[in-house]
Amino acid sequence: MKVFALFLMASFYVFAGIMHLIKPGFFLKIMPPFIPYHKELVFLSGIAEILLGVGLLFPDTRSMAAIGLVILLIMVFPANIYMAFGEKFQSISPLIRFGRLPLQYLLIWWAWIYK
Repeated sequence: MKVFALFLMASFYVFAGIMHLIKPGFFLKIMPPFIPYHKELVFLSGIAEILLGVGLLFPDTRSMAAIGLVILLIMVFPANIYMAFGEKFQSISPLIRFGRLPLQYLLIWWAWIYK
């Protein structure tokens, strides 16, 4: 089961990273205004997700990739807070907006178990 969860997580991050690159609009919308260089950071976070997701698949890089994902998830948390409380996102279900906050902790834990 742990191996299946590892491949699932790696696939999730590679897919999410690709989405950052081919459909950056959503990710740009949830960037808090106080963070500069929106386009560049969306691009870099997408590349990071792809590289870290692939890194999970190899025993020699798994621990470093898992720690990298924990750091990345902490770094993108302000975007989740901005989306949860931002007025321009009120049309999105509160379940989705606020559900992303505890989900982030689950994702951090999931990555941490592979460090």
